[in-house]
Amino acid sequence: MKVEHMPNLGVRYWCALILASIFGANTGDFLSDVLGLGHLAGLPVLAALLGLVFLLERHDRKPHHAYFWAAIIVIRSAATNIGDMGHDLHLSPWVAAMTLASVLILTLLVWAGVHRAKDPGQPGPGSLSAMPLYWWAMLVAGALGTVLGDFCSYDLGLGNLGAALALGALLVCLFAWGRNGRLAALGLYWLTVVVIRSAGTAAGDLLAHGVFGLPLSTLVSGLAFVALLNTWRAPAEGLASGSTETA
Repeated sequence: MKVEHMPNLGVRYWCALILASIFGANTGDFLSDVLGLGHLAGLPVLAALLGLVFLLERHDRKPHHAYFWAAIIVIRSAATNIGDMGHDLHLSPWVAAMTLASVLILTLLVWAGVHRAKDPGQPGPGSLSAMPLYWWAMLVAGALGTVLGDFCSYDLGLGNLGAALALGALLVCLFAWGRNGRLAALGLYWLTVVVIRSAGTAAGDLLAHGVFGLPLSTLVSGLAFVALLNTWRAPAEGLASGSTETA
């Protein structure tokens, strides 16, 4: 993905990612439950949509972030269904979480190694954000967040509201710890993404099953996400440029 299509790593980015996580949790469940595709059959559809996003992005030179956020939503939707496959396979949430965490750690080790070969500086999230490895890591982090969100809600007995509040509090701590640019560090960045995905899973389930119902929750979370992107404008500069918004 071109630099001019990548958003800055700042407050707007994180707020949009939080809403994208809730929306993506709802869209993933909408595909599997409302449209009846299940957790597996919808993945080829989402893969085709993602391919279309990248194809259109390749031929567009206008500076905007629409393709980035479209890819984020598609990948988050797929990650929701991949994470939920553990229930279909009767996997222990511990096994599913440890497996996905191991894959994510291995991905980040590869990321750091590739970065060192290109640039001896710090391998932050912007260094390879336009590369396929970024999107793979986002998929794995989203699936891991889905498993952890469900674990907190159901296995720990916190319920969707309790899990959303607890994970939201953890997220606030991470933001406080990572201010002044520290969230650009590779490990802290992806830990924050996993927590956002976990909290988004609990919040999405809360809206879908405790407030609106899944179809209306999908619509409401989607409108909130689009409204944020369209009302909170940001310069069309990329993560890969190394620039950040003021926190």
